[in-house]
Amino acid sequence: MATGGDVDIARTAALFADPARVRVLLALGDGRALAASVLAGEAGLSAQGVSAHLAKLLAAGLVTAERSGRHRFYRLTGAAPELLETLARFSPARPVRSLREGTRAQALRSARTCYDHVAGQLGVAITAALVVRHALVTVDGDPTTARRPGDALSAQLPDHPYALGPAASEVFGELGVDVSAASSARRPLLRFCLDWSEQRHHLAGALGAAVLGRLLDAGWLRRRTDAHRAVRLTPSGRSVLGDVLGI
Repeated sequence: MATGGDVDIARTAALFADPARVRVLLALGDGRALAASVLAGEAGLSAQGVSAHLAKLLAAGLVTAERSGRHRFYRLTGAAPELLETLARFSPARPVRSLREGTRAQALRSARTCYDHVAGQLGVAITAALVVRHALVTVDGDPTTARRPGDALSAQLPDHPYALGPAASEVFGELGVDVSAASSARRPLLRFCLDWSEQRHHLAGALGAAVLGRLLDAGWLRRRTDAHRAVRLTPSGRSVLGDVLGI
């Protein structure tokens, strides 16, 4: 009958000894659940390379997988976050070897288009600010834009907990968006997606499209050429969103 011996620290430590595997872990370090393709981009790995690392991390119980549609999304689990934080305290800063390293992944996470509306950090910040300014209100008792139980990852929500708020016309008007005109479109005025990079809701639907159109037409947002679907705030856009939404 086999009996347990000493804990195998070396086996666990070996999982953190591979720089590429550590990049995968760090990409998940802020609590997001990401698809393998996104992890490959953020860690600078091929699809085969990231799959091999994820298989080892799954076997070790350091990540877990959740299926949503055709994709599997990976998240840190167990002691992985604590281990990463502990190792980080004793680790030197890694030198930057290339100015392009991680640029595309960070650009997409910062601000991008999702079909015809704004996503990424900017998209969820705009949506959260609209709730704070009472242009949107939640109707399920949760005053935040956080993921709700049952929300599918990286997908438009079939049902959502939002409605227009009492300050909708005023706030959207300050941005130059006509809510009444958006309401006449042959599509739902309010739709929401669970943002794949931020794991929070962002505004979609006819109103979301109107917001993106206004930001682009006014020159407050520009499309980037170094990353597909990535956009960037211009100085005037930063000023307007700061004045109107407090972003």
